[in-house]
Amino acid sequence: MSDDDLTHTDDSGATEMVDVGAKPDSHRRAVASGSIRLRPATVDAVRENALQKGDVLAVARVGAIQAVKHAWESIPLCHQIPVSNVETAFSLGDDRIELRVAVETTGKTGCEMEALEGVTTGLNVVWDMVKAAEKDAEGEYPETRISDVTVESKRKKRLD
Repeated sequence: MSDDDLTHTDDSGATEMVDVGAKPDSHRRAVASGSIRLRPATVDAVRENALQKGDVLAVARVGAIQAVKHAWESIPLCHQIPVSNVETAFSLGDDRIELRVAVETTGKTGCEMEALEGVTTGLNVVWDMVKAAEKDAEGEYPETRISDVTVESKRKKRLD
């Protein structure tokens, strides 16, 4: 890739937002997912809504949605987009919680960064809500891991 192909810097090297003004509007959907590995007892406590901080998944869902709506504020040069729909789905396994976030918009740029922000923030909220149960005797998190964050799919359909 040559310097002429860079889209977040101008000819002098100054940072700039990509101009998407001339692009046609499209309906767009992106789906991202990830997981947090936890102790099995912690997952059971989440499942039974038995943690001191309250309903882990309800709070994480709100955090994920909020993050989707504010991705443009935390990712430099990310466009603010009109989010038309956010879907969140949690799956509880034996030793992990998986989160899948789907985002839809109609506009000139995609929504995969919003979906990723939803996943990472949602999983961070889970961690925050369960951290008392996850800490070992030294206050560390030897088993807790956020991993496998990925964009599963993205699609766009041009509006006619």
